Amino acid sequence: MFLKKFFGVIVIFVIFLALVSTPGFAAQLEKDELTLGFIKLTDCAPIIIAKEKGFFEQEGLFVTLKAQANWKVLLDGVISGELDGAHMLAGQPLGATIGFGTKGNVVTAFSMDLNGNATTVSNEVWALMKPGIAQEDGKPVHPISAEALKPAIEKYKSEGKKFQMAMVFPVSTHNYELRYWLAAAGIHPGFYTPTDITGTTDADILISVTPPPQMPATLEAGTISGYSVGEPWNQQAVFKGIGVPVITDYEIWKNNPEKVFGVTRQWAEKYPNTHVAVVKALIRAGQWLDADNGKNRAEAARILSKPEYVGADYEVIANSMTGTFEYEKGDKRSLPDFNVFFRYYATYPYYSDAIWYLTQMRRWGQIPEPKPDSWYTETARKVYLPEVWLKAAKALVAEGKMSESDIPQTDGYKPATGDFIDGVVYDGRKPNEYLAKFPIGNKN
Repeated sequence: MFLKKFFGVIVIFVIFLALVSTPGFAAQLEKDELTLGFIKLTDCAPIIIAKEKGFFEQEGLFVTLKAQANWKVLLDGVISGELDGAHMLAGQPLGATIGFGTKGNVVTAFSMDLNGNATTVSNEVWALMKPGIAQEDGKPVHPISAEALKPAIEKYKSEGKKFQMAMVFPVSTHNYELRYWLAAAGIHPGFYTPTDITGTTDADILISVTPPPQMPATLEAGTISGYSVGEPWNQQAVFKGIGVPVITDYEIWKNNPEKVFGVTRQWAEKYPNTHVAVVKALIRAGQWLDADNGKNRAEAARILSKPEYVGADYEVIANSMTGTFEYEKGDKRSLPDFNVFFRYYATYPYYSDAIWYLTQMRRWGQIPEPKPDSWYTETARKVYLPEVWLKAAKALVAEGKMSESDIPQTDGYKPATGDFIDGVVYDGRKPNEYLAKFPIGNKN
């Protein structure tokens, strides 16, 4: 009897030691109860899946998720400490750090996804665009240049009306992608200036802010003629028959970085082990979302359709989440990379991604004065924390949950690329040289 009890104690002790030595064990965490924010968009999926599939819990984290009304409320919640962290626009940590809009020291160690956005126009605008678009087998040839938008802009101008489009936030990918698409066709999207925070100085069209879930209703009401937003709000316009998505961000910039997971620098420094644990759970969620050519995507779409998450119909979410994208009603095409959550090293926070956002802030006047290349590099390094991502990834490799080949061999910069709609080559090491290539936009 004594030996039985003795061996029982030994077994319990060995199990305890094994748990303590596990990177995700809760005893190592400085904080294990977290509140995380998100906006009702398809690309909040890594946070939702990490919660629903138990990845947070397996890291010893007990997470409450809270939907936020808009991007400003979400950012304010993170900076004030009401939220421990959140699904963020990639430009938000950068904008906060340089003081454009709400000031705060916000950092990111995790990129949520690649691609996932589109630009939709009203049926009226589409009818004016369509005659100028090449057709093949009775369907428009993609990608569609913003050149096709010019007849609609001219018509509105001749009638004394403003041509108004919407995006979700001034430092959003949607704003920069919409501006990029327009400017590539010679349509001026306007400048931000110290006296014009609306970004409409010298604009050929007006671009305003609308929260993502409100986009379809605002379009239907006629307040705007088009918008740039993430899913499922482009596909919602198709399902409701009120608009036509004319271009995806994948077509504007192939495999562009989209959202990030953001926390304050103070939070990251106070809870370093907790931060790594969160990133581990999010990496695993990204893996699950991209596993086996998207075998889990239908399940993910059902989870996201819950009212407490995205709250759109399953069919609307699945339209883009399961490897297809519908432009005009009935024009559904294969687009397997419309949403990428893990492939192509999607979760790694590259400095070159941060620098691209900073170049667009400078291009459109959100950074009012010229900056040397060194400033772009230093700012990217302040905000993006690949070292935290690497700790999380290496822990997952040690635990057998991730392959060594899933860790990019990089110094933080992607190779130079011309995968843009206008073919202009971007090299993150040469931001000012990049800016000088554009006929429309600020440069030194």
